[in-house]
Amino acid sequence: VAGSNEYYNYRHQSDVYHAYQLYKTLGIPEENIIVMHYDDIANHRSNPKKGTVINYPDGPNNYVDIPKDYVGKDVTPKNFLDVLSGKDMGPGKKTVKSGPNDRIFVFFSDHGSPGLIAFPGFEVLHAKDLIDTIEQMHNANKYKQMVFYIEACESGSMFNNLLKDEWNVYGVTAANPYESSYACFLDKTYNAYLGDCFSVFYLLDTTQNMNKLDQIMLQDQYFSLKKQVNTSNVCQYGSKAVSEEKLADFFVGEKRVKPQFSLGLHMPKPVIRDALSSRKVKEQYLLDMM
Repeated sequence: VAGSNEYYNYRHQSDVYHAYQLYKTLGIPEENIIVMHYDDIANHRSNPKKGTVINYPDGPNNYVDIPKDYVGKDVTPKNFLDVLSGKDMGPGKKTVKSGPNDRIFVFFSDHGSPGLIAFPGFEVLHAKDLIDTIEQMHNANKYKQMVFYIEACESGSMFNNLLKDEWNVYGVTAANPYESSYACFLDKTYNAYLGDCFSVFYLLDTTQNMNKLDQIMLQDQYFSLKKQVNTSNVCQYGSKAVSEEKLADFFVGEKRVKPQFSLGLHMPKPVIRDALSSRKVKEQYLLDMM
């Protein structure tokens, strides 16, 4: 889920497009991936390379065959919770048709504030509503294990002291409940921050370890990201048992596909020197436009 719109928020949709390409490469079937994005960045008038969205400097175009499952005004907190909980969304609309033996992984990138994460049009998803949905899904045996990775300011507040261990839910957040997350890779050609620190490190860490994801626990990746991301405090919440599951259980399908492009396979770990608090990105964008 990319929960923002407007060009100055370029990085959120870029994060999600990169994630989609990674999951496809790792063999997750198309029918098992649902993408929510406003879809107003790739061909925006401010984008100098129409139809192209990159996530790091000189990176590949991630806007390739991106699904249009939920776009524009369909990107709402209600639709997100309805899709997650498997409600019928109408003819031709994907939803999470999960059962007691299924694992669910959610990657969300956008703005946040204490107790909420944002969606386009000033709509918000409150922590209470997400937690209520998780509890209902647990009670209805809608999953075996569920994992959330959230890129947003104060994202830790979505889970802090809210998850019950027996729910088998694990969350990793870009920031603790009291601080901003950070944008990175300001690109003067695109006049945008291309990515977010937590998301870029997560995606590249997973990519560069893609041949040994069956040997790395979720908690191992958490510690790796906590060490790499020095702009905010990466946090973990929820079930210890789920944290000890292997990355491959959530990110790898039965049959991998050949990457359409490098996906950062041979890219050295980035050194980020231009990180900026997500709260200041719009101001910087407007200054650069002057």
